[in-house]
Amino acid sequence: MPRRDPDGSSASRRKGATPKHRPPAPTAPASTSPAARLSGPSAPAGVAPSRQKRRRFRPGTRALMEIRKYQKSTDLLLRKGPFARLVREVCQTYSRDFMRWQVYALLALQEAAEAFLVLLFSDAYLCTIHAKRVTLFPRDIQLARRIRGVDNL
Repeated sequence: MPRRDPDGSSASRRKGATPKHRPPAPTAPASTSPAARLSGPSAPAGVAPSRQKRRRFRPGTRALMEIRKYQKSTDLLLRKGPFARLVREVCQTYSRDFMRWQVYALLALQEAAEAFLVLLFSDAYLCTIHAKRVTLFPRDIQLARRIRGVDNL
């Protein structure tokens, strides 16, 4: 027996059958509707609240903004938890004993590691500029390490 919809039609909903839509309700002035008074101020006409236009920057502008931001800051860039787990994992490969680390020892090691990486990337970028490029390639980092004599790490 076919199913009856609340509107009295006996058409069953199958794939491809489109449901009937109600016509849009006429909009009343905001001052008369209690729901409109509770919802707060509405968006300007023609602009949906969730469809506001996002700011688009030209290519490279966002990267320059991030460079300036990180050059001004002095905080650590690597997260402390993952770095501490990495240090403990490397420590376990060299010793079977469980070693405990002081927080200040991990912070000092992280500070030194980040300083090393920043200097390595700056040297590698000099190699990139020397090759008349702006994109840093892995071979630039390898050349910087080889010139420094850090290849045996």
